Amino acid sequence: MRKITIGDAARQSGVKVPTIRYYESIGLLAAPSRSEGNQRSYEPADIRRLAFIRHARELGFEVGSIRTLLALQDDPDQSCASADAIAKARLIEVEQRIRSLMALKAELEIMVEGCGHGRVDQCRVIEVLADHGQCMHPHH
Repeated sequence: MRKITIGDAARQSGVKVPTIRYYESIGLLAAPSRSEGNQRSYEPADIRRLAFIRHARELGFEVGSIRTLLALQDDPDQSCASADAIAKARLIEVEQRIRSLMALKAELEIMVEGCGHGRVDQCRVIEVLADHGQCMHPHH
């Protein structure tokens, strides 16, 4: 079977070369075998693992959670309760972020609606940005 170079691994998995090296350095991806010319040489299983990591990162999972999920994937006979708990915790984080973004959206809508399209000295957008106390919702 033909070995896969790091460039091909990047193209096939959608993970950039420096990121592949980073995942190796933190142990998410095992160090691959090396060719006689000392080039990394990947297996199809490595590409699948990289795709898994990329997808998990796209969903916003932190490295620690991904490490746990990979360990679970590596031992498929165990309960999926840990995976469920990790996904549920991420869902709660996403729901909180959505609530925060909705409050931010409402605040911006109020600012924009309050704009009289006149002069800057009467601009509601500038006024609210200059005085955080005029915001309707606390945000950071």
